[in-house]
Amino acid sequence: MATAVSTPAPTLIGSVQRAMRLLEAVAAHADGAPAKQLAREAGLPLPTAYHLLRTLTHEGYLRRDQGVFVFGPAAERLTSSGAEQNRRSKIGDVLAHWRDAIGVPVYFAVYREGEVEVVDIADKPGSPAVEEWADFRQTAHAHAIGQCLLSQLDEDDRREHLSRYPAQSITPYTVRDGGTLMRRLDRMGRMQPVVEQQEYALGTVCAAVPITVGTTAATLAISLPLHQRGRLLPAVRELQSDVGRKLATLAFSISI
Repeated sequence: MATAVSTPAPTLIGSVQRAMRLLEAVAAHADGAPAKQLAREAGLPLPTAYHLLRTLTHEGYLRRDQGVFVFGPAAERLTSSGAEQNRRSKIGDVLAHWRDAIGVPVYFAVYREGEVEVVDIADKPGSPAVEEWADFRQTAHAHAIGQCLLSQLDEDDRREHLSRYPAQSITPYTVRDGGTLMRRLDRMGRMQPVVEQQEYALGTVCAAVPITVGTTAATLAISLPLHQRGRLLPAVRELQSDVGRKLATLAFSISI
């Protein structure tokens, strides 16, 4: 006859539970609330509430402002971090959708404060992303992501970027000087995909789609092995056709 095995009850820390109830009570009041009201709403004796409120204030999770308690900087950092994680998770989900639907690695990048920033990448073992063997920020001239972002800047901003990160040979196919790159960027259609073949990594072809996200230059990009380059343009067109439906989610990343 089988004997039932009981699962031990979890060990709970009562003081932590009470502190969390107080924080939840504070969260219910945008303009804060006094200690007596918070104690009542949290179901705590007033002396216990006072003790916990003093502790939470000392640790920076609360602050007292004209007799009421509101969230302090430590709690604000927690909520900010949680919101950032949530936004990144949503962006990752969108990229993973395209990765699986189109069957290619998908990259999302923005140009922020003078730098190329790859926000997220979705790939998988059978379809890996390009290895960042040379810093993406310093080699914008050599990859589709960077060229697409630079193409969305005005001439002065492009020249300023290239003054910090001059065009140089990364592979035998890389554009070798800033003048040639500037002319190439000028010829690019405003919303046309940017295609590069083996300029950043030998054996790899890439394409990037410009995206309008407020005033920030942004791009979605894909990559494929050289022997699959015939798939590149059909894949990027499929990506382009679906961008509008997901643009709101991508726009969240601008505030990260």
